[in-house]
Amino acid sequence: MNVESLLSWLIGIAILLAFLIPYIRGMKKKEARAKLQLAETRAKGQDKPLMQHPILNQTVCIGCGICVDSCPEGDVLGLINGKATIIHGNHCVGHGLCAENCPVGAIEIGLGDISHREDIPQLSENFESNIPGIYIIGELSGLALIRNAIEHGVKSVDHIRQQIGNADECEFDIGIVGAGPAGLAAALHAKELGLRYIIIDQDNPGGTILQYPRRKLTLVQPVRLPLYGKLNKLEYTKEELLDIWHEVIETHNINLRTHHKLLGVERKNGCFLLKTSKGEISVRKVILSLGRRGTPRKLGVPGEELGKVMYKLIDAETYQDRKILVVGGGDSAIEAAIGLANQPGNQVTISYRKPNFFRLKARNETNIERALKENKLTVIFNSNVKEIHPDKVILDQEGKRIELDNDFVFIFAGGELPFPLLNSIGIAFGKKIEAQV
Repeated sequence: MNVESLLSWLIGIAILLAFLIPYIRGMKKKEARAKLQLAETRAKGQDKPLMQHPILNQTVCIGCGICVDSCPEGDVLGLINGKATIIHGNHCVGHGLCAENCPVGAIEIGLGDISHREDIPQLSENFESNIPGIYIIGELSGLALIRNAIEHGVKSVDHIRQQIGNADECEFDIGIVGAGPAGLAAALHAKELGLRYIIIDQDNPGGTILQYPRRKLTLVQPVRLPLYGKLNKLEYTKEELLDIWHEVIETHNINLRTHHKLLGVERKNGCFLLKTSKGEISVRKVILSLGRRGTPRKLGVPGEELGKVMYKLIDAETYQDRKILVVGGGDSAIEAAIGLANQPGNQVTISYRKPNFFRLKARNETNIERALKENKLTVIFNSNVKEIHPDKVILDQEGKRIELDNDFVFIFAGGELPFPLLNSIGIAFGKKIEAQV
């Protein structure tokens, strides 16, 4: 080899190393960060997915990291030991972009082994439960995403249409419980097919979307909404989606009854009786679209219906340079308050009705004490919210009126999960059942 060839080889190797060494260092830093995040999420019990999630074949995975970069949630996946690994499982909503972008097909989206899970109901491929005639759709089935919810509503109604004749012994053909995306899609499709239906909700239409922050971008993916048409955009804000729900409800005069809380379901004379807080409704088939997050307990104060009021913190980084009130003194309230207080420019106040915090996890107790010492937030003990206004909140502290400028209110006053109700109805949980004829 002559001198020129040798020099060319050395230059080539130098250029390669100039790119390769920083790349390897960067990958090592990312892996160290992923390991740290995984340790933290495991300590909090947040590493396990709640619903559908990426199922990874690590023998096929080549560790390219495309799945990590393509995830809109940002922290669900990471690379550890050169392989894709679930880091923050309960942040996954199952949109499937990681699987779509994986160049070697090492990812599929599913529920994994649900045979021992007490929060995933037994369902046929048509979303019929172990009780013939009762269907469960939407995120309560274990599958999130608005696209899935709409498809569930349509598919369950199609199956019901095949099962029923023209008998009129019941007041309605279908009783739909829950006016979120799944329930509303079911109601729209039922009307489209000429079925007698009713949809009830203990709150206003919107479902989980109502708990999203203002201007929150929601991943939809193209899907057809019955009687409306195709939702073509990949992302919609909370306000855009709610406008669409209200438009189709008004345009098509949907038979919706709000503020009807479901208390139970009973079989009687060939019909299902929906026992609600405002009486009984007789239906032939039941579609439950209750969501998984439970019913947040409300304060019952003026202004609580405003869009700035929420009962769950989805993403603290969404809020910056804001005046925020957190109501409550449990672990959820403390974690939300600290997360919000760590964002730039936020002024966070906690209102708690008791004189001190009780029964906090040791870590939360340490964190709130540190935050108070560092003046990151303020706590007003022995206080209750009296009024919520668009630009302020009014508190009462043992007879003293306190007025705070305010942009957002987060209420953590507990809630009621849907699972006891489902158990009382007789819904079974665990492995999926075969389609019922």
